[in-house]
Parts: sequence; C-alpha cells; structure tokens
Amino acid sequence: MNKNIENFQELDIRVGKIISVEEFPEIKKPSYILNIDFGDEVGIKKTSAQITNYSIENLIGKKCIAVINLGEKQIGRIMSQCLILGSIDNKGNVLLVNPDKNASLGDKIS
Repeated sequence: MNKNIENFQELDIRVGKIISVEEFPEIKKPSYILNIDFGDEVGIKKTSAQITNYSIENLIGKKCIAVINLGEKQIGRIMSQCLILGSIDNKGNVLLVNPDKNASLGDKIS
C-alpha cells in the first residue's frame, strides 16, 4: 500500500459539535478556546483555533470536523486535544470544514 495512504489512514478524523467557545486573549494571534463534543465514544475535547472571523454565537452548536489523535499540545493556559479543520481564504480567514447535516457526532471521516 502507498505510504501516503497509510499516513492518512492513521489519522482519526471525526464529526463533532462545538458546545462552548471563549475568547483567548493571551495568545498572540486572535483565537478562541473551544470545547467540542465528539459523542459518547470519544467525549468532549478542548482546543484553540484562530477562527475569530466567526462570532461566538455562530460557533456554538455548529458541527465541525477535527483530527482527534495527534496528541496533546500546550497552547497558553490550555492543553489542546484536537485539531479543528478548515480552509484558509485569501484574507487569512479560516473557513471551517462542515459535515453533512445528517452526520452524527463521532462519525469517522475517511
């Protein structure tokens, strides 16, 4: 099997729902702290993200896609436990990758 495919298959990418958002002002680049619910099997994971082009109100309850098995990383005062995925537009805004409306929390992305 192609090594690139094997590397991709090692990633655990899941559907989650953002359940809380708070500003993270002590970080150099404007960011939020997110708690994301990945369903019963995985539970809730915390991360930070430079997605301040979204309002806090528009993020809460929003489904998202994140990699959950990259390990933890200290970012300021929090331990980031996942990496939320998005594209970056020509203005530097992160545009979140969204699952289909029928996707369930914890569904694996492949």
